[in-house]
Amino acid sequence: MKKENNGKLRIIPLGGLEKIGMNITAFEYEDSIIVVDCGLAFPEDDMLGIDLVIPDVTYLKDNIQKVKGFVITHGHEDHIGALSYVLKEMNLPIYATKLTMGIIEKKLTEHNLLRSTRRKVVKHGQSINLGQFRIEFIKTNHSIQDAAALAIYSPAGIVVHTGDFKVDYTPVFGDAIDLQRFAEIGKKGVLALMSDSTNAERPGFTQSERTVGHTFDHIFAEHQNTRIIIATFASNVDRVQQIINSACKYDRKVVVEGRSMVNIIAVARELGYLNIPDNALIEIDQLRNYPPEKTVLITTGSQGESMAALSRMAADVHKKVTIMPGDTVIFSSNPIPGNEKSVSKVINELSAKGANVIFQDAHVSGHACQEELKLIYSLVKPKYAIPVHGEYRHLKANAAIAQTLGIPKDNIFILQSGEVLELSGKEAKVADKVHTGEILVDGLGVGDVGNIVLRDRQHLAEDGILIVVLTLEKGSNQLMAGPDIVSRGFVYVRESEKLMEEARKVVTNAVEDCLTHQKNADWSKIKLVIRDTMNEYIWKKTKRRPMILPIIMDV
Repeated sequence: MKKENNGKLRIIPLGGLEKIGMNITAFEYEDSIIVVDCGLAFPEDDMLGIDLVIPDVTYLKDNIQKVKGFVITHGHEDHIGALSYVLKEMNLPIYATKLTMGIIEKKLTEHNLLRSTRRKVVKHGQSINLGQFRIEFIKTNHSIQDAAALAIYSPAGIVVHTGDFKVDYTPVFGDAIDLQRFAEIGKKGVLALMSDSTNAERPGFTQSERTVGHTFDHIFAEHQNTRIIIATFASNVDRVQQIINSACKYDRKVVVEGRSMVNIIAVARELGYLNIPDNALIEIDQLRNYPPEKTVLITTGSQGESMAALSRMAADVHKKVTIMPGDTVIFSSNPIPGNEKSVSKVINELSAKGANVIFQDAHVSGHACQEELKLIYSLVKPKYAIPVHGEYRHLKANAAIAQTLGIPKDNIFILQSGEVLELSGKEAKVADKVHTGEILVDGLGVGDVGNIVLRDRQHLAEDGILIVVLTLEKGSNQLMAGPDIVSRGFVYVRESEKLMEEARKVVTNAVEDCLTHQKNADWSKIKLVIRDTMNEYIWKKTKRRPMILPIIMDV
């Protein structure tokens, strides 16, 4: 029996298209599905108490017999962070380059999944066969080593997925992006190009990572008699390498602080992606053995995260490092959209302690600007363009670039998570929508906090709670004790005794009224009466609506 999707390739983004983060896309051809990336997102401001957000992979679970494995482009959290959660639900093999796999293995070990997960390290230029697909890894540059673009060969045609990339002709480590291979694949004829949109609004070229090295050199030369503290992304191994190079040149010892930073540096060093002279690194406890101007701290917290090392130093709660007047603190990163407030708070705290804060020119992006995107489009010459990785405005900017390069408007698809794009040599259309969504991780609970719980948390955070406790006699439903009112986060009880006393009277009357009129009133009715009376009274007096929880006991 012939399959109903007769030779059509289906591209299904399951996350990552409405915001930066949570990238995961399924490619389906007849009886085969491969999944590219499996990332997490960080919670929005209104997700109170939530630690991480991971994609809902119901579609993959429902079609598990077709799914051949995860193919990973690079080792950033927004591309690998959800793997350990998703693999607990479905055991699938992972294919990735060496450093990416090293970072993934560290995560799997933490979740006790290392032994049960099949893994294959793929070199750039190699291909793997998965069902109806052949996937080739192509060398690209990014702000983490070993990033890859993917050429996905299917019977319906070739799709090129750039992953996160930039064009760096002079990378700090390893080779430049394999532009030649992009061109060769472009010559074969490419059905669709899915390309990184993060910097699609920015004109020009992204600077080479090496330019940051020169900046560091100047900063080290100018600040030879102060301690230097540099905050950057844990995963930017090349950045760490350049800081260490400058430190060695100016004879400073280096301390690495922050758990994620220590982990990634250990993996990168072990796999040969970082070259650190033997005596360059010291432990944080040895700092006191060296004069401050002979030390450099590389730390996490460049995004103002409250638990990260730099924020703890700025807030004076770091156990081992105190910011001193005259310290030079360098932010080697740009705030990710949404983090500007917390970053500026940390900068203010550091400045107030007398530190000299530098955040100009100490960072270059890991994503392609407009000219690099044009270069990739021109080499690959795709029939269809599918902008990925970015907020809507970034995808739109990428679409505009594709149009200026002659790709017809009808051949450019800005998808939403869950939309199914069906492609064949003849046509492309959004044919269907599958279930997608966000699963919230709070502590060890995965998915046990949903919209209703968040709504309650929001309510509690905004208006507080009033608990009304009363005791009824079993059988006769006489009011034995109470009602007592307990308030949390609503008003300070000691100063609002009158309000509370009045509220108590109002509730007492309402409850007694209810009990006399209905001898066998059921509890849900009594609770409703308490809620309504309280709500009305409190609103009248304070114009607030706290959550009201009636608790009835019987004796």
